[in-house]
Amino acid sequence: MRLQTKACRIKAVVLDVDGVLTDARTGYGPDEHEIKFFSVRDGLGVDLARQAGLLVGIISGRRSKANARRAEELKLDFAFQGERDKAAAFARLLAERGLTAEECLYIGDDLIDIPVMRRAGLAVAVADAAPELDLCSDFRTLAKGGAGAVRETLEWLLKEQGKWQDLVAKYFAD
Repeated sequence: MRLQTKACRIKAVVLDVDGVLTDARTGYGPDEHEIKFFSVRDGLGVDLARQAGLLVGIISGRRSKANARRAEELKLDFAFQGERDKAAAFARLLAERGLTAEECLYIGDDLIDIPVMRRAGLAVAVADAAPELDLCSDFRTLAKGGAGAVRETLEWLLKEQGKWQDLVAKYFAD
């Protein structure tokens, strides 16, 4: 099936966090507070996708206050944390939201993402993802995780769905 056909079916975007929304590094500050860095460009991409009517959220293998805060800032539609079995979390998401797997795009970076990527309607690996993800992804981004891979994917998706120009036009309006 052509990528554009798959893209036009997408109603929800499911993101891994560590290695996709971040560069996969974790640091610890005073009092053992976890520190992560997120791309503001990825954030705008998420906002634009939500404005276009797409559901956007996360399924993360780790639980983190930083993840929860970022999910809140981006007004994500769903946030599953501490999910070592991402396929089970994905199945719950589908049931809760009345979606089919074919209506979901998933972006991942490591082996734990493979079960969901194999089910999703569109599967995307970030540029610096594990090589094994090429066996189950539709394409690999040019940008690395935490450095614009989400924005790149969402911009591509919105263009394929014919929504990008209208979203961008408002920035040129007087």
